[in-house]
Parts: sequence; C-alpha cells; structure tokens
Amino acid sequence: MSLNAFITRTEIEGETEGPLADTTVAVKDNISTEGVRTTCGSEMLEEYVPPYDATVVSRLKAAGATIVGKTNMDEFGMGTTTETSAFGPTRNPVDEDHVPGGSSGGSAAAVKNGDADVALGSDTGGSIRCPAAFTGTVGIKPTYGLVSRYGLVAYANSLEQIGPIASTVREAAELLSVIAGPDEHDGTTREAGAAVDYAAVADGDVEGLTIGIPTELVEGSEPGVRERFEAGLETLREQGARTVEVDLPSVEYAVAAYYVIAMSEASSNLARFDGVRYGVSGGFEGDWNEAFAKSRSDGFGEEVIRRILLGTFALSEGYHDKYYKQAQEARSWVKQDFDAAFEEADVLATPTMPVLPPKLGESLDDPLQMYRIDANTVPVNLANLPAISVPVGEHEGLPVGFQLIGPAFGEEQIIRAGSALE
Repeated sequence: MSLNAFITRTEIEGETEGPLADTTVAVKDNISTEGVRTTCGSEMLEEYVPPYDATVVSRLKAAGATIVGKTNMDEFGMGTTTETSAFGPTRNPVDEDHVPGGSSGGSAAAVKNGDADVALGSDTGGSIRCPAAFTGTVGIKPTYGLVSRYGLVAYANSLEQIGPIASTVREAAELLSVIAGPDEHDGTTREAGAAVDYAAVADGDVEGLTIGIPTELVEGSEPGVRERFEAGLETLREQGARTVEVDLPSVEYAVAAYYVIAMSEASSNLARFDGVRYGVSGGFEGDWNEAFAKSRSDGFGEEVIRRILLGTFALSEGYHDKYYKQAQEARSWVKQDFDAAFEEADVLATPTMPVLPPKLGESLDDPLQMYRIDANTVPVNLANLPAISVPVGEHEGLPVGFQLIGPAFGEEQIIRAGSALE
C-alpha cells in the first residue's frame, strides 16, 4: 500500500560538489521550487508552478543535494495528522493504520521509509516535531530568524520556520548548517548562529548540563509516553546531566493564544488566494464578490475555511481587543516564563507529543481535541525558540519523541543533548 508521502515526484540536480553531494532531499510542498508545482496540499494551488526557488532550495542545490520530490502535507500547514491534504492522507511507515503526524507528515514518512536521506518541513506550532515524534525520526524547529522563510508560502508568518527532518541528529544538524544564515530577501533573518557547524556538536557530551523539566508539560501525557520520557531523562542523567523542575505557568493559555494568532494571520495571508491573483478561477457567474467567494469555497478544504473564518472573526471590529490583543499578551507571558526558566536550566525537556500516533480518521471528528495535542510544541513557537524531537523508543509498537527546547539561537545545546539520546 502506498504511503502517499509525495504529491509530486521529481529530480532536481544540485551542484556536483558540496556538503550534500550524493544526498537526496524531500521538500515539503509549501516551499517554492522553480518550475515544479507547489500545491500546499490544496486544490487552490493544484496547478501553481513558482517562477523562483525558495532560499533554502537554492542553498540545497548549491550544497550538491538532489531534490527527489515535493511531500504531502496538511492543507496550507493546517493540521496535526497530514489527513487534511486535498491529495489524500499520508500513512505512517511504522504502522500504516496510523497517522504520521502533521503538517510535515509527508517529509517525515519519506525519510522513515527510505525514499529520501533527509527532508525539509515547516513548523508553525509543532509541524516538524510532531511527525518526527510519530514516525521515530529527528526533527529540528530552528530559532525564528536562523533560517530564511523567503519562498515559504505563509500560513502564520510570525510563528513558522523551515527546518530539517532526518534519521539521526547528526544528519539533521548537517542539513541545518546548509540552510541557516541571513538572507537579503528575508529581513527577519539574523547573523547569529549562521557560521556554526551544527553536525560537529552532535557529540553526546552532556556532562554538567542542567535540564529543566516543566511539570505542566509532562503531567498530561499518556502513561506509556511518560514512561519512555522518564527513561530518556535517566539516560541523560547517567551521562552526567542534572535535572531540575521549572515552572511555566503561562502555558495553560498557550494553545488558545496560539490558535487565535495563527488563525488571524492565516485569514490575512490567505486573502490573496481569490482566483484572480492566485488560485482556481474562471467560469464563475455573478459579480466579483460572488466570483471570489466561489473560488475560495471551491479551492479551500474544510479545515482551512474553518481557520480563516475564526481568524477573520478574531480580527473583526469589536472583537480585536477581546481575542487578538489578549492572545498577544499571553504570548508575551509565555516568552517571559521561558526566559525565567533558562535562568535555572541550560535546556528544557518534555515529551514531544503527549499521545501516541492516532489511527487514521480518529481525530478528525474532534478538531478541539486535535488542537489540544499541540500543547507541548506551540509554546516554543510563541516564544520563537529552537527545539528538537529525538526518538526515545516505542510503546505498543508506536514511536515516542523526546523534545529538548533551547534559548534563542541555542541550537548547539539541544543538538548536543539530543545526540546523547541516540
């Protein structure tokens, strides 16, 4: 049975030499590739072919990589299971009755199945770390500003980052070294962390490292997940790390704040898909308003329409202060709590996902429950911090991920600690 990991198979050759020569890379289908369609998993962009490469794709080519395809994803990155794609769901290579996680599920499945050596995903609220955890691969969500977002089709631009998925921490780190660094096309990128050889720090040396455990993000996990997480902590202690409990009280509000902000930004970013500037068009009757509405109702799936409507409502007159303003205030509290926690610890650790991979179709009927399983990952995006998900074994035959969170531009610490778990 096909995993449906790819939307478009292709072969884009890079330079003949470089750090990724002889390496195959799968690219999430919301990252622009010149001459190869970029659908975002949506009928709205089914035939869209970008005229340019995203900066990360240009850097892959210059590093000698061969791009082998554009991978399946939740439509416009909106989902936690890779089931909302207009091109059908992706299956988990570990157990095909289960989801691979989302929204970068196609990228993670391609790596786990051996269809690509490494892959690029994008992470708005956990969309690299979730599929990494559910498929037993490694995923890194970089600090906001370390990797250019030029050429990434925006969903929620203040939250999302492009990052690597691989079989090992070292391979993910090698890919991060290639794509990191400032870009004249993206004013949010920074010099910090640009010249670091991230693979070189994957040496497993955690002697003297202090790991903070935010109990708020551990207690809600399923027993089997928590058991594997505790075993991972013990592995790190045996290698010389020290653990302390830290408080992140504001994470109680993080999921609600995240969805208000993400949906509000989505309602703005997706406004250009109206059948005139971008998207399906033609043959509609009525005035321009009716034509726009027809294009959007035909082109967008149910989950995208739900988020656009909720985001538009949150930004509407009379409700902006009640919802969007309060969400931004909660985001500030989350950042402050992380700053305080990093005064006590070098890195923080949590289970990546509090649950095991659901069965296909199991979570779609209850979107609120699906949103809640992002609880351990969305605070990282609100605070624009780096995090890595590393496999820590299985429970009932399904993978469990261990998340390490670092301070801003602290990728070296989380890569070193993550490599100690392998």
